[in-house]
Amino acid sequence: MARNRFMKAAMTERLSTYSPDSPKEHGIPTDSLINLYEKWGNGGFGMILTGNVPVDPLHLESPGNLLISKENDSPKLRASVEKIRKSLQSRRSAGCCSAHTWWPSSDIQLKGKTLGLTFGKPIPLTEEEIQSDVVERFTFAAEVCHQAGFDGVQLHGAHGYLLAQFMSPTTNKRTDKYGGNAENRIRIVLEIYDSIRSKIPQSSGFLVGLKMNSVEFQEEGLKTNDAKRMCELIDEKGFDFVEMSGGTYEKLAFEHQRESTKMREAFFLEFTDQIRSSLKSTKMYVTGGFRTAKWMAKAIEDGNCDGVGLGRPATAEPDLPKKILNFGVLAAADTKINQKDYPITNAASMTQMWQAGRFPVEKVQKVTDGIVDLSIQTLATRFLNESKIFMAEIGKKLERGEPVSGVFEFESNIAV
Repeated sequence: MARNRFMKAAMTERLSTYSPDSPKEHGIPTDSLINLYEKWGNGGFGMILTGNVPVDPLHLESPGNLLISKENDSPKLRASVEKIRKSLQSRRSAGCCSAHTWWPSSDIQLKGKTLGLTFGKPIPLTEEEIQSDVVERFTFAAEVCHQAGFDGVQLHGAHGYLLAQFMSPTTNKRTDKYGGNAENRIRIVLEIYDSIRSKIPQSSGFLVGLKMNSVEFQEEGLKTNDAKRMCELIDEKGFDFVEMSGGTYEKLAFEHQRESTKMREAFFLEFTDQIRSSLKSTKMYVTGGFRTAKWMAKAIEDGNCDGVGLGRPATAEPDLPKKILNFGVLAAADTKINQKDYPITNAASMTQMWQAGRFPVEKVQKVTDGIVDLSIQTLATRFLNESKIFMAEIGKKLERGEPVSGVFEFESNIAV
């Protein structure tokens, strides 16, 4: 049982090795990543999800993230994964697995350009490949996490990644048993669950969760009724928890879509209200937009969710839950960076994670030591100005079709 209702949500860290030409040295956690999780492990979270963990070396969410696959499996990888687990102390933690592949649910090509990314024409997975590649890879990653001592895994079925592509009518135009109605589109997720449970039974206490969209704010996107039906199915199947988010990379949903939602702080509460009633045993977390203790508590008291997920606020303050629960802090730090500018807030969070990872817990007085405080206007302005060159270089790499790894290494230890 989680000790409280705070969950550290999965984010992209880029603090593992990136060596695509050396499979056994690829995607190995560095000391910086382990140090970062020590900070969160001391921050008062009830559940801690790792960052995005691709399960295929050819299809990465981001170069430099932890990778768990047969291709890079080694004693070194397993020892590093175990170190991450130990860094979380006695907190309940779940490893977050996400798959990314150019073999998606169908051959639908997304339109436009987002975060400098364009979308190629995909080649759909065959039914045989779904079983031999996708289901097998998720299961292998779950086994590695279990053997390392993690309390569970979360399958990433949101934001347009592989499982979300199957679940969404925008991208899933299949005519076989994996396409059509909501029951068919979530079939792959249920098959992965069954495969994991065939290796790690529910009686072991090992958790299996799912991150999914509550709604997709785009034409033909996943609607709340479909999300509700899918939640009924994962509840019946036995999933331990579901984390509700929303949107895809084609249309980001990391800002409020309705005026009524704006008044309630969290991005997706308006839609998860309708979904929560479909869950009997599965616990629901909502991630996206929570900043104040008042509205976090109200969301739970009103029955909108069982717990709240924190992403970007947790990179600025790895100990935010502890501050709220033990010291009466009422809200996350009021960052001076525009929260609707997703590329720059994403870059800022990765910078803060890099800063947090530079020193282990025993070398600092507070877990926030060395992390830039972007609620200070002069530091926020400096960060915005100095990051422009880095962001421009990323844009050039993306235009050339090159992988982007690393973070903006901002030094903030200058007198304000």
